[in-house]
Amino acid sequence: MQDLSQPVENLKDEMILFLTEMCRIRAIAPDSGGDGEYERCQYIQTQLDRMGFQNIEIIKAEDGRVSAGYRPNIIITLPGSDASLPPIWVISHMDIVPEGDLNHWKTDPYDPIQKEGKLYGRGVEDNGQSLTASLFAAKALLDSGQQQKRTVKVAFVADEEVGSKFGIQYLLKQNIFTKEDLIVVPDAGSPDGSKIEVVEKSHLQLKVITHGKQTHASRPHKGINAFRAASKFVARVCDELYEMYASQNPLFEPPFSTFEATKKESNVPNVNTIPGEDVFYMDCRILPTEDLDEILNVIRGIAKDIEKQTGATITFENVSMSRAPPATPHDSPIVKKLQQALKEVHGIEAGPIGIGGGTCAAHFRKEGLPAVVWETNDELAHEPNEYTKIDNLVNDSKIFARLYQL
Repeated sequence: MQDLSQPVENLKDEMILFLTEMCRIRAIAPDSGGDGEYERCQYIQTQLDRMGFQNIEIIKAEDGRVSAGYRPNIIITLPGSDASLPPIWVISHMDIVPEGDLNHWKTDPYDPIQKEGKLYGRGVEDNGQSLTASLFAAKALLDSGQQQKRTVKVAFVADEEVGSKFGIQYLLKQNIFTKEDLIVVPDAGSPDGSKIEVVEKSHLQLKVITHGKQTHASRPHKGINAFRAASKFVARVCDELYEMYASQNPLFEPPFSTFEATKKESNVPNVNTIPGEDVFYMDCRILPTEDLDEILNVIRGIAKDIEKQTGATITFENVSMSRAPPATPHDSPIVKKLQQALKEVHGIEAGPIGIGGGTCAAHFRKEGLPAVVWETNDELAHEPNEYTKIDNLVNDSKIFARLYQL
């Protein structure tokens, strides 16, 4: 089939314009104070019609919290010539996170600016880059007049940033995927494009509350310092967990499980009061081979010891456990085809990795569908002054175009 690298290159200016205009439209979930993806979906639909795509489906997930009454999911289909081959899916998301503190932005997050080979704005990398790249790869294929052997499915989904209930999880319930499908979720990657994510760590989050007895700081013997008990607990629990669960897996960076204290709530407003209650949080990213229930029991056992030492009571709320689904096999068809495309187009020898963060590929893996995560980026998701490199946008589109042909 015709090499589509130059046709994609010829679409560079159009790609930049599309991404710029799309990212002027807020697409924030109601959970984060927004009105969903409807307006952005409308813009994309208009562009798809202009580009000449014929097979477009909008799958609506009902959501009474947004003005449209539903969250839209777009699926574009380019039929293949061989119906016996399973389709290839490239699935990116339309929604974005809020901009955060505007004082940290050097430009308007919703008026993308191009400078020095980069496009700056909220959502231009996460996930606008891959949405645009996958779309224009399909446009290059459509414009070429060629019919690839395998059916191509390019999807833009809702709700990824807050759980995918109205996006990928909803689509999975519609039974539109099979275990033979080739699935790419381009929502994480590396600066050189050489990493293909095939597995994630398990995730354990804890809200830890220490209950003591408030008193004047000059009379600590009359109270129980909840902050001091919390400090003893967090120092011991982190040290012991790191020591007990020190096994490593070179697929991950870092290659070991992590156990960290993160958010800390305020306790008393003045310096001369011993706090009677203290609240902090832990975030643990754990290798898939470890037992989360066992780890949680270790944490509770340490809490009991600290209670005996200090007289405080330690409780846990909002315990969240997400067990890592089985990894996508390193020799699965989608891994091999993505490696082939990267080698042929850019000369990149790509290998599988694991990550500590969570992606919506995990939803596929939980259902037994092998999915991979890949893109080329500088890992700026959710940060102020988010940008995408124009070269990454165009070069990733060339990879997707080649992938559609394999």
